[in-house]
Amino acid sequence: MKLYRFLSEDDTSAFCHKVTDALNKGWDLHGDPTYAFDQANGVMRCGQAVVKEVEGDYTPDTKLGEH
Repeated sequence: MKLYRFLSEDDTSAFCHKVTDALNKGWDLHGDPTYAFDQANGVMRCGQAVVKEVEGDYTPDTKLGEH
């Protein structure tokens, strides 16, 4: 099955670490990163979609972060 996750974080090194961690766990980048101003919190936020092929069948109970 193919899994999809959207990673987001404030525009700090924490975002880069989150994406790097996913890449090192076998996830692949999917599409371009996003960058937007979060007016409610007054910060810039980054986002990146990642995908990964794994064995098994998808269910809504699938824990994406555990793969």
